[in-house]
Amino acid sequence: MLRAPLFAIALLGVTSCATIINDSGQIINVSASNGKPVEGTINGIPFKGPVPVTVQRAKAALDIKSTTEGCAPVTTVKSETSGVFWLNIILGGFFGSTTDYASGDMWKYDQNVIISCDL
Repeated sequence: MLRAPLFAIALLGVTSCATIINDSGQIINVSASNGKPVEGTINGIPFKGPVPVTVQRAKAALDIKSTTEGCAPVTTVKSETSGVFWLNIILGGFFGSTTDYASGDMWKYDQNVIISCDL
């Protein structure tokens, strides 16, 4: 009958929340639709692309502001719930999911962001 407690301990050992699996930052690849270099800011942080940029996970959408002539001045990237969060609800329950929500690590952005630019 020792198997049930060992199984429970093992199950707790493999359950993780998005806070542990997801980093608080996420890398997104920013590029222009015309394949040319693009410049701008993401949350006030400058970038020159195409480039991978690390952004903080959050529920709020990202506004990528381009200063490159002929490109859309603002590209909005909405966040969505990470699949790891749903797995955590199933395996970890209320406490892990609450931590994920409070930390913001339950959110993710599209990995590739393309700024619309003239050819």
